[in-house]
Amino acid sequence: MKSRTTHLMTSILNSKMNMRRFCLSVGVLLTTLLAVAENNPYRSDVFWVTVPNHSDWLYKTGEQASVEVQFYKYGIPGDNIIVNYETGGEMMPADSKGTVTLQKGKAVIPIGTMKEPGFRDCRLTATVDGKTYSHHVKVGFSPEKLRPYTTMPADFQEFWKKEKTELAKCPLVYTKEHVKKYSTDKIDCYLIKLQINQRGQSIYGYLFYPKKEGKFPVVLCPPGAGIKTIKEPLRHKYYAEQGCIRFEIEIHGLNPEMSEEEFREISAAFNGRENGYLSNGLDSRDNYYMKRVYLACVRSIDFLTSLPEWDEKNVVVQGGSQGGALALVTAGLDQRVTACVANHPALSDMAGYKAGRAGGYPHFFRNSVDMDTPEKIKTMAYYDVVNFAKLIKADTYMTWGFNDNVCPPTTSYIVYNMLNCPKESLITPINEHWTSSDTEYGHLLWIKKHLR
Repeated sequence: MKSRTTHLMTSILNSKMNMRRFCLSVGVLLTTLLAVAENNPYRSDVFWVTVPNHSDWLYKTGEQASVEVQFYKYGIPGDNIIVNYETGGEMMPADSKGTVTLQKGKAVIPIGTMKEPGFRDCRLTATVDGKTYSHHVKVGFSPEKLRPYTTMPADFQEFWKKEKTELAKCPLVYTKEHVKKYSTDKIDCYLIKLQINQRGQSIYGYLFYPKKEGKFPVVLCPPGAGIKTIKEPLRHKYYAEQGCIRFEIEIHGLNPEMSEEEFREISAAFNGRENGYLSNGLDSRDNYYMKRVYLACVRSIDFLTSLPEWDEKNVVVQGGSQGGALALVTAGLDQRVTACVANHPALSDMAGYKAGRAGGYPHFFRNSVDMDTPEKIKTMAYYDVVNFAKLIKADTYMTWGFNDNVCPPTTSYIVYNMLNCPKESLITPINEHWTSSDTEYGHLLWIKKHLR
């Protein structure tokens, strides 16, 4: 009897302990879900919805466009709220203004039309409970017909052929140091210091290998704009985990192992509006800062194709914004590139503002009064992505959004329209200057489908 009672008590205690464990597990799970699955928009009381009357946000020139605007606060439709709007060409002053009053959170705004290919932007503001909220939406008119303002200089290819010939005289010199903190059970990471010219200038990069024997495709990933460290080096670790050698570089010769504070100090000292690297030496094609950057990308291909682990077939370039520009430039400069992936590329039709429409980042004609000179415009043409795009032979995949004001869709379309190679695109109209994790992972999936 005692034994039976003891067994019963033990069972009850075990059941209570298991229940506590279950409740604790559920509590941890709910806490985790609440931490990662927050509502949209992220930690904002208000939510704008803009719905153009064409589901793909695209129209033919001459067609009239309109957009249904919705505004919610705390998820509740805003009733009798006044929305001010202005419409105009992308990155251009407004040519039309007005107001609408929301009924049950909705109203329709006319966007107008365009006679020439391009984009119109509808910019919105609403003041609710003393606070002003803003939003915008762009729609396109026959953007597949957009053509660049920038033309290719007659000696464009000759100029870059000469520069590459000089680069080839420079021995391939680099150091390679294992980085334990970015290595895992599946990948190895190395810090590379790569000399890029006869002057002894170098760039740095993290090189990721699959941790297994074999021969692998190589992927060069140039950076976005700025003087900054290589952020989150493991963010794209799935490239190496799935069988690619990936080289993620910086372009200024700054060791990415420096602290964030050191990078901020250097950026503040050498990258102000009056002396930013993207305008450094722009008066001369021979002295422009980006010459060493473009050639550094070619030297990075030299380095990657020298690795004994390279499969001797596949050379891929991939990047976004400035990195997307550098990926396309490298594919145009170097015929060893077999595939190119670029999202919303910068440095594209930079002088496009002279055609009365949006030009490419870094928006020289909007941010400075002294850029519209014959010398600088001439130099821009030797470094503009649209001219390199014409030379690309590799399979190319581009992604971009419409609401991007950093690298406007006008310029992405122009680059895409200039490609004479096998090409594909993913257009995500709602995107501003960002790409989702799914889109970025899709870049790798596209690459894997196009390996030789």
